[in-house]
Amino acid sequence: MDTYQKKIIVALLIATFLAAVEVTVISTAMPSITSDLGGMDKISWVFAAYLLTYAVMTPIFGKLADLFGRKRVFIGGVSVFLLGSVLCGFSQSMEQLIFFRAIQGIGAGALTPMTFTIVGDVFQYEQRAKAQAIIGSIWGVAGIFGPLVGGFFVDFLTWHWIFFINVPFGLVAMHLVGRHLQEQIEKKKRRIDYKGALTFIIGTGALLYALLSGGTDIAWTDPLMYSLFLIAGLFLVLFVRIQIRTAEPMVPLHLLKNQHLLTANLASLMLGMILIGLTAYLPLWVQGVLGLAAIFSGLTLIPMSLGWPIAAFMSSRLLKQFGAKPVCIGGTGLIMLSTLAMTFVTAATPNWLLVIIMFFVGAGFGLAMTMFTVIVQSSVDWTNRGAASSSNAFLRTLGQTLGITILGATLNQYIGGYGGEASAPADVLASGLSTVFLLLFIIATVAFLITFRLPSEEPEHARSS
Repeated sequence: MDTYQKKIIVALLIATFLAAVEVTVISTAMPSITSDLGGMDKISWVFAAYLLTYAVMTPIFGKLADLFGRKRVFIGGVSVFLLGSVLCGFSQSMEQLIFFRAIQGIGAGALTPMTFTIVGDVFQYEQRAKAQAIIGSIWGVAGIFGPLVGGFFVDFLTWHWIFFINVPFGLVAMHLVGRHLQEQIEKKKRRIDYKGALTFIIGTGALLYALLSGGTDIAWTDPLMYSLFLIAGLFLVLFVRIQIRTAEPMVPLHLLKNQHLLTANLASLMLGMILIGLTAYLPLWVQGVLGLAAIFSGLTLIPMSLGWPIAAFMSSRLLKQFGAKPVCIGGTGLIMLSTLAMTFVTAATPNWLLVIIMFFVGAGFGLAMTMFTVIVQSSVDWTNRGAASSSNAFLRTLGQTLGITILGATLNQYIGGYGGEASAPADVLASGLSTVFLLLFIIATVAFLITFRLPSEEPEHARSS
């Protein structure tokens, strides 16, 4: 890694940490926030608003990066993210905080895909796995230290500072990328697919809103829910028609013909479902079934945050020795075996065994996610790399949304009659979570089988800049 690459990777690490820690740091501060602002019944939307705008804007920023360059989009995205952060810090009501979190999510929609895209631009094929491993490790760091940072600010300052602290780090990232990132953009008139962007925002926004609200804020049988799905379907069909006809589509549909890209994206969708399922429901098992304190939930998930970066760093060497496909198969296979082990877990299973299983789950994700990202970056040329990287990031997020919806509905079939997991008997909760773990194993098996559809040869643009 030369000096130029080091400067860029530092900027990307800072940007990634901002996006990653924002998901975890706010959890610790929520009791203090609700005590100050009220709105306890709106807590879920503090998280959902961020996720919704993040997911919707990711593909749009990816295409803009292909049209106008990574630097402009990265700086613009960080600027919007910091504006949202400052506004969140000054919020005077829960409604304001939710709205400003949505602005934050818009900016975050540029950070993640731009990080993936810039890595693909700056690093060569074999280097990309190592660079992604370094960046991926930040998510593990954020998962561990985010709650600690949030607790520190709440205890010694105020909750407002969990948002204000983003500003200096964001400015440093913008400076490094603005000053050092080198890119050559062909000067010509650019056409922005406004119709495609608008229909995509409405269609995916309605879909994600329905999935995030279903069964909680809005009943699945409510006429409003049917209307949301109808709007989503109509506008997404219209979006596809626009993409076929326009000269410069927001999502180039010809990319679907790329077997490397298609396979990596489908597998990433499945892995997103598994990841959210484990992080959301394993703590519930530890506390509700095993009867352990809340701290043990975090301790049980930490091994996943350790196994992920360790395996990701190994993936660079494995890529050189065996190629991308065997590493992907090994990663998804490890996840499949680990989720299979979860199906045998009972109330008598000691917690230390869950810790071991989660380490291997993390290792599987470290291998598979890193390789899928490298494959996506290497499957297209510079002019489509932003759109390709953002499609992968979007499908991961969509997978998490689908996962929490499907798995949540499954669990609710067992505990709904008791008013939720807090009042459900341990044996009923155990039965419901066992079914959830079985579904995770089935999803992991599908991901494993999908991986075999990866072509054996290197991606088409693996050796090009």
